[in-house]
Amino acid sequence: MSLSKLCYTMCLLGFFPVYFVVAAPSESTAKRTEVWEPIPRSVAIGQQGIPTDAIIIFNGNSFDALKHEDSSSVSWELQNGIMTVKPGSGDIVTRASFCDAQFHVEWRVPMSRYGDSNQHWGNSGLKIQERYEIQILHSVDNPTYVNGQAGAIYKQYAPLVNASLDAGEWQTYDIIFTAPRFDEHKVLTSPAFITLFHNGVLVQNHVEVKGTTKNVGDPSYTAHGCAPLIIQEHTASVSFRNIWARKL
Repeated sequence: MSLSKLCYTMCLLGFFPVYFVVAAPSESTAKRTEVWEPIPRSVAIGQQGIPTDAIIIFNGNSFDALKHEDSSSVSWELQNGIMTVKPGSGDIVTRASFCDAQFHVEWRVPMSRYGDSNQHWGNSGLKIQERYEIQILHSVDNPTYVNGQAGAIYKQYAPLVNASLDAGEWQTYDIIFTAPRFDEHKVLTSPAFITLFHNGVLVQNHVEVKGTTKNVGDPSYTAHGCAPLIIQEHTASVSFRNIWARKL
């Protein structure tokens, strides 16, 4: 056997390693995967960390972007840039409606409860599209059903962790909401999804909303379009500041 044939045979049998040279991708190949348009629009960050394309819901100056559900003027307390629930006055609702959206809300629960139940300490909520509620509650050393504590999608999902601060301290919710979709026959084609950061901590990770949140009964969907955000009055004197939203 010739030397060349011997080497070839030994390579096939694994006696000698075989090396392959791969050419670097050409510039034309690299450019094939580059996307140049459309160019993302610029969004600056203004005062209090508010994006310049945000819709201001409450900035401490007025209730202009809000109303009661019967369309009357907001009767909650407004003092020193803070609005506080007036017990018995009813929920308030945004004048703007939202589909897919980002929300930022800062809230504070009072120092004491107003009843015997642990649900009676700082109870409020944010009802996205008037029906999908994220619970607000005092949840430090205040045991309750876990899908009803702060950071819960009410009666559907407990938070991944309890990121609550104590009563009297300001807390934040940063929410990414994907609205449900319905076809021309009002049949659900895609459910709602919610991602929630509580005080900067991820507590709801793109969870699939099961339908309208209810205190009694199972959740279900009814076809709807874009709708306002409700801020709930649940007797507790919960305070709010710096509320804004971005339509996505």
